[in-house]
Amino acid sequence: MRATLLRFYSLLSGQIGFDPLKPLRTLRGLPGYFRDMRQFRAGYTGEFVISPALQNRSEEGGTTKSEYFWQDLLVARKIFEARPTRHIDIGSRIDGFVAHVAAFREIEVFDIRPISTNIPGIKFTRADLMDPVGELSECCDSLSCLHALEHFGLGRYGDPVDPLGFERGLASMARLLKSKGVFYLSVPIGIERVEFNSHRVIDPRKLVELASRSELHLSALTIIHPGGGVSERVSPDVALYDLARLTYVLGVFTFVKS
Repeated sequence: MRATLLRFYSLLSGQIGFDPLKPLRTLRGLPGYFRDMRQFRAGYTGEFVISPALQNRSEEGGTTKSEYFWQDLLVARKIFEARPTRHIDIGSRIDGFVAHVAAFREIEVFDIRPISTNIPGIKFTRADLMDPVGELSECCDSLSCLHALEHFGLGRYGDPVDPLGFERGLASMARLLKSKGVFYLSVPIGIERVEFNSHRVIDPRKLVELASRSELHLSALTIIHPGGGVSERVSPDVALYDLARLTYVLGVFTFVKS
């Protein structure tokens, strides 16, 4: 029941634009708003416009429980420490992870959707990574794809519908890497299914097996739980069976190409 309610809430707020909890949070903020307004007006004589912001008082100072927050921070720090020669990103958030990395080094971005803004530190190429990469084979020593591969082939972002899209995408990405190159990949993992056309949830055992076909070998695994809990798996291969039985967590995989 709880999972069904959460899914319904996500649909209302994320896709329809109606947050059923927002009116309740607004009402809760009204008494404090009127109290503070009376106190402020008592000592202020300039122009005054009513423009309520009623929910911030009860919020934390920032969003730190999102899986995007944690994956972007953790992988950006790994790239900073590794200092690769050439780093390419596939489809990660421009206003999150990519901006993190561009703050301290050059980064190249491949995405099926256009980006019309010229951004310092970011070189953009429009590309469909479900297609073979051709002359770009073995062109970089560092690669990332965060919260993007699970969308390949579902048509959500204008990509061709292809039930094997994520497998083709993974193989193409592997071809971009040089020998001993490092690949940072995050995808939802758990009981395998497609939630059309939002995303896939991938069995981590299948993902690791597909990666091995492209000479990618798992060296580290970080799990980001709903609500922001983060755990490192010291022996990542041992954890895969248990992770495959969960409903949903975000797996941040580090692969090395042999």
